[in-house]
Amino acid sequence: MKKYIIILAAFALTAFAKNVKAQQTDPAAFTGATAKLKHYNALYIINSGDDKKIKGTLRNINNALEDSRLKGKLHVELIAFGDGVAVYMKSSAYEQSLKDLQAKGVVLAQCDNTIKERKIDKADLFPFISYVPSGNGEIIIRQYEGWATVHP
Repeated sequence: MKKYIIILAAFALTAFAKNVKAQQTDPAAFTGATAKLKHYNALYIINSGDDKKIKGTLRNINNALEDSRLKGKLHVELIAFGDGVAVYMKSSAYEQSLKDLQAKGVVLAQCDNTIKERKIDKADLFPFISYVPSGNGEIIIRQYEGWATVHP
């Protein structure tokens, strides 16, 4: 009986080792995913006022828009809420970056709940942004519509 168990265990280990080896690929041959769809939607989420995070998010959006696989196929929305409202403040350094993204078709949206709760005057925000009732509501709706949500 012990011989059969040992033989069975050896056979199982051999089969497992073959599966692991089969999954390994040449890293140089890997090219990433192929964009097979005609259209993609991505919702970028910013809820931090940290300059490094804001700049990183804006850079990530640009990188996605310039990805050769997605070029001309990608629709992007940037939703800001909570501390992320900093990206849309006139006192920020992001005006030109935001205008450049908007020129590429990016929708710039701000959570209206944040504006009301923090008693922010809309005159203090860039005039070219849009508003949604709630940032979380926007995320939920877009998620159920099949949008990729990106929170750098």
